[in-house]
Order: sequence, then C-alpha cells, then structure tokens
Amino acid sequence: MPWQSVRILVDSKQAEPLSDALMETGALSVSLEDADAGTLDETPLFGEPDHPTAELWPHSIAMVLLDEGADVATTLAAAAELAHIPAPTEYTVETVAEQDWVRLTQSQFDPIPISPRLWIVPTWHDAPDRSAINLKLDPGLAFGTGSHPTTRLCLRWLDAHLQDGETVLDYGCGSGVLAIAAAKLGAARVEGVDIDAQAVTASRDNAELNDVAAHFGLPGELAPGQYDVVVANILTNPLKGMAPLLAARVRTGGHLVLSGILAEQADEVMAVYREWFVFELPAADEGWVRLMGVKK
Repeated sequence: MPWQSVRILVDSKQAEPLSDALMETGALSVSLEDADAGTLDETPLFGEPDHPTAELWPHSIAMVLLDEGADVATTLAAAAELAHIPAPTEYTVETVAEQDWVRLTQSQFDPIPISPRLWIVPTWHDAPDRSAINLKLDPGLAFGTGSHPTTRLCLRWLDAHLQDGETVLDYGCGSGVLAIAAAKLGAARVEGVDIDAQAVTASRDNAELNDVAAHFGLPGELAPGQYDVVVANILTNPLKGMAPLLAARVRTGGHLVLSGILAEQADEVMAVYREWFVFELPAADEGWVRLMGVKK
C-alpha cells in the first residue's frame, strides 16, 4: 500500500502544535527538520552549557506521512483548527511507494572505507578486508554512521595521528563512532559525552558491539580532567559558544579536533579558539572542514 508524504514549511511557534494536532487527526508519523540545514543559517536544536538556543528552528519543515486515501487539504485544515493556528498553505505532496523498508534501508548503507586500514561495516555486511580495523556500526537514531564528510574527516585524523596510550574525549559523541575508533586505534582511555540521552545509550550499545572499553555519559557526568585529544564534531554555533569549555579539557601540547563546520565558517571558528590553540590548515571534504589545533 502506498502512502502520501507531505512536506510543510512552518515557523517555530507553529511547528510543535501542528505536529501534535496532525497525529491526532490521522497522520501516521510527523517529523520536524531544520529548513536551513546545511546553510549558514543552520541552528542547533539543543543548547550547550552557557550557549542557549531557540526553542525550535526559526524555519522548520514538518514531514507528514498520511494514508493513500487521506484528503491532504482536509487533514491539514482539521489539524490547524485543533492547534488554533492558520491552515498551512505552503506544502508539497509526494507518493511513497510500498517498500521492504528494512532491505531498502540496508541497501543504502554499504561498508565505508575511511583509510586503507580503517573501515565502517554495517552488521549485515561481511568486512571487505578482514585484516583491517573494522568498526561495526548500523544507522540509527544518533548521528555518526561514517557516511557524512564531517565524520570521515575526524576519523581520518584519528587514524593518521592517534598514538598508542593517549587519552581521548569525544564531545558530542552521537553514535560513539569517533570514540570507538579511538579505542580500536590504541587509545588508553576513551570517554564520550552527549546532551542527548538517546545518543549516550546508542554509544554504549555500539561500544559493546565492537568489544571496546569506552565510557559514555551526559556532560554533567564527566569527571574533571584533561585529555591528550579532544574531538568535537558538532556545529559551528555551539562550537563557538563552547570554546572555553573544550579548551579547558585539552592538556598543554594536546590536540583539539573540530568539525561540523562549513568551509566558509572555518576562519570565524579558529578566531574564537586562537586564544588557546595554534591551528594547522583546515582539511576539507564536500564543503565541510575539519580543524586541528595544538594547545599552547
């Protein structure tokens, strides 16, 4: 049975009431996305310490799944009335064909070569190179499958520069992929934090799947101390706001690896961190960059 996928442009004040009302008026699912994702106006949804953000993105997209026979205009009007907001006028409708969703999802995720010795391999695939360091990782609710350029950039740095016996902090760990890679590459102690409890759970599960020792928790659970390497693959705005926090976690002479930064944002991020770090030239991949600084 096919479905209808409706894409609605909404503002931040209307997004959540409309989403709740749509579920009450027959929607099969509703998800909210940042309409400015991938642009200079991209806004992080979650705040960080001393870096408050808006309750929702200034411009949001509601992705709504409806039955094939549902009347879209009638459903939207009923939801808007229930939410006490004007009925949406800017939306598009596409037909979603019936699929074997499990196989379709799996077909989109093949093993990912990070370097000649480092691969990310979904659990339903055999490792292309059994002699390599293979990270077992399936797509899930937490960011970080290795397919995004920012994740690959950080993994390549860890693969090329991490020394046996170093301590590593993965701030904004998502799926835990960077922390797990660090442990596989010989780090002596690895810790990861994320403000999303679901990401912490995913990271712990992935560490167990890969048989590595790594500790994950919420930011308030992280013990005081400094690290040889701190890696943070987040977004430009929270990275700028968190500069003192992250700088304090890197030992003198240690390395800070930052990503989630668009190429045109690199200079402004480095300007914020130069009080504490000396930076190498950025590394780029598909319009995104990775920054690496050494603590003064």
